[in-house]
Amino acid sequence: MRKGTAVDSGAEISPEEVRFDFVRASGPGGQNVNKVATAVQLRFNARNSRSISPEVAERLIRLAGKRANSSGEIIIEAKRYRTQQRNREDAMDRLLRLIRQASVSPTPRRRSRPTLASKLKRMQEKKRRSEIKKARSRTSTDE
Repeated sequence: MRKGTAVDSGAEISPEEVRFDFVRASGPGGQNVNKVATAVQLRFNARNSRSISPEVAERLIRLAGKRANSSGEIIIEAKRYRTQQRNREDAMDRLLRLIRQASVSPTPRRRSRPTLASKLKRMQEKKRRSEIKKARSRTSTDE
């Protein structure tokens, strides 16, 4: 039995949680593309995974975007290389990169106030714009 793939320190993805489907790749490649199924579709159900926490799973699904379906399954297609093995490794690397990215929790935004200098600058700009617009208007002696 193969050992799981390490995501970060401590976490591993077991091979049972990842499914590979092999399909024919599109694009250039001549007869080889038409005959051999070298493209890989990696499927990983993030919502039901025991390897990652629910918080990481939700961030992972958000990060995956169009690659995630409504049931929480992430589908990664790899067809960059000519062999199934290289495409399988490429798909797994891309999944691990996504999981590593999702495992970093975002820092909460701290509210800040505008500085006094920025407030003064804004007020001066408003005053300048006001003067420009006043100069455009007609006065009673212009007629």
